[in-house]
Amino acid sequence: MARRYAVIGLGQFGRAIALVLASKGGEVVAIDNNPSHVELIKDDVAHAIAMDATDRKALVGQGIHEMDAIVLAIGKDFEALLLAGAHLLELNANRIIARAHGKHQRMILERLGITEILSPEDEIGKIVAERLLNPNILSFLELPDSYEIVEIRAPKGIINRSLEDVGLRDKYKLTVITIKREFVEEKNGEHVVEQHVLGVPSSKTTITENDTLMVFGQVKDIQRFTDINE
Repeated sequence: MARRYAVIGLGQFGRAIALVLASKGGEVVAIDNNPSHVELIKDDVAHAIAMDATDRKALVGQGIHEMDAIVLAIGKDFEALLLAGAHLLELNANRIIARAHGKHQRMILERLGITEILSPEDEIGKIVAERLLNPNILSFLELPDSYEIVEIRAPKGIINRSLEDVGLRDKYKLTVITIKREFVEEKNGEHVVEQHVLGVPSSKTTITENDTLMVFGQVKDIQRFTDINE
């Protein structure tokens, strides 16, 4: 049985979440008080509803509190987000994930009792800063204690060398989780470049040009690795 999700607020952020959930097989109820936003997504989700999410009776009538998870993605009207969140908490909703703009909204949501909070603008800021500091880094996941998982473009200094030869674990204290490699494939009579995951690489795996490495380690060690091999 498909998991059921409600996404409340269908601006760019909420619409993107709803579309991804639907593409992954989720049963998505997309909600916004603006009919034009609902119209844009109605053909891509299970249900698209124009309604006021601050109306407790409307939430109950649509069974929103019974969903497996609810994303509160209302962007401009924080009061409306708070009121919808308060109703859903009172209705004992299974899981509520809310969007916050800045630390003050985050603090208010936490005081309300919502524990899963997204701050996409902050995350984007961190990604941009990280890529400015280290252009080889394509994306990253920040972890506690100064650790992170990064997708990093293979530095020039390790091209055509095996993982054993590079010595990521012994020399740099890093672990390669996997490698994404480009392959030329034929599709519809045309040659296209597709990227595929190689699985768990062995020490004998050789790094090729245009490889992307998914690496786990401390921030300082990742920086040292890229600095030395660039």
